[in-house]
Amino acid sequence: MIEPDVAEFAGLAHDLGHPPFGHFGEEILDEKMAEDGGFEANAQTLRILTKTEKKCLVENTQLGIDADGRDKRGGLDLTVRSIASVLKYDRMIPATRGERPDNPGPIKGYYHSELATIRAVKQNLGGDKGAGTPFKTVECQIMDIADDIAYSTYDLEDSFKAGFIRPIDLLSAPEHVVKNVAAKVSESVAKPISPAEVRERIRAIFFDVFAPPVKGLEGTKMTEPLYEFVHFNSIEAANRIAELYAQNGYYRTDLTSKLVGLAVRKVSIDSVDSAIPVLSRVEFDEDQRINVEILKHYVYESQILSQKVQMAARRSKEIIATIFDALNSSQKGYLLLPDDFKQIYLALKDAGLKRRVLCDFIAGMTDRYATEFYARLTSEAPYTIFKPL
Repeated sequence: MIEPDVAEFAGLAHDLGHPPFGHFGEEILDEKMAEDGGFEANAQTLRILTKTEKKCLVENTQLGIDADGRDKRGGLDLTVRSIASVLKYDRMIPATRGERPDNPGPIKGYYHSELATIRAVKQNLGGDKGAGTPFKTVECQIMDIADDIAYSTYDLEDSFKAGFIRPIDLLSAPEHVVKNVAAKVSESVAKPISPAEVRERIRAIFFDVFAPPVKGLEGTKMTEPLYEFVHFNSIEAANRIAELYAQNGYYRTDLTSKLVGLAVRKVSIDSVDSAIPVLSRVEFDEDQRINVEILKHYVYESQILSQKVQMAARRSKEIIATIFDALNSSQKGYLLLPDDFKQIYLALKDAGLKRRVLCDFIAGMTDRYATEFYARLTSEAPYTIFKPL
């Protein structure tokens, strides 16, 4: 029922569509493509695998575009089950911003340009028989759960390493942060989670890390001097432990491994679909899922919304917007494209698909390449214009 190779493929491939500067790049590209299907990282992953990667040579075409301007590219020519393993969201993204006035940001799904591919995948795997039921294969579900676990653990570890937060900060988070986390977790799990429960669960998750450092006092009557000794000794020890986990890579990875292990052991097969086994359901224990969602949203509130990251966000959006506008310029901006992208751009007839090619080019950049491309356009760095990009 479960194909381990396909599940591994899904894990390796699912983030291919992330543009430079991650979600910040995603947001600005979605704005630029608002009237041409938007931009979304999962949709871009699917497009890369099924269309833009160059493996299948289509004869009598201009790099896969036929004489009538139709896109005949086949990407990596993957099996339908491999393609299905990265289809996290079973819905087509609306073609224009006007069709989604209440949701101005990226909408998760797939582009209209991949609709025929998705229909073929569903037909071949039997998913077209379950009308009204979201299409999500067992390998895709495993990848999705693994992604959430990774977000809640490895991103947390990165936050410690980068100095955004220390482990002890989790126990003393500001009230507004805890309230925001509680609200987002409640929405994610469709169940009310109070700020008090968020704090209690964080304490439980990190109990072993911040266990009382004074041993042998069980059952001892706590006089005021002894209470002060234990209390302040505990605070001092907790701070030392927090610094140790923040600064020492061995301790950080040990903590991450424990959190991953706790989560993975709570994943199981919920139900087997005897008619269409590939659509059997994988279950994440509800209690553990809540813990994962709490850590995930806490990382977002403490890191992504921090001043340091928001400063980088503004700059990264400016970089991506400038590059897109230059390429999309009426002054033959497409001439800035590499030769292969330029040939595809010119072979396509539809203006929206042409802009999608510009978007594909930018989405495939690394942070460094995008920064250098921007610098060439704006003369913000002393690169010679003759140095190859």
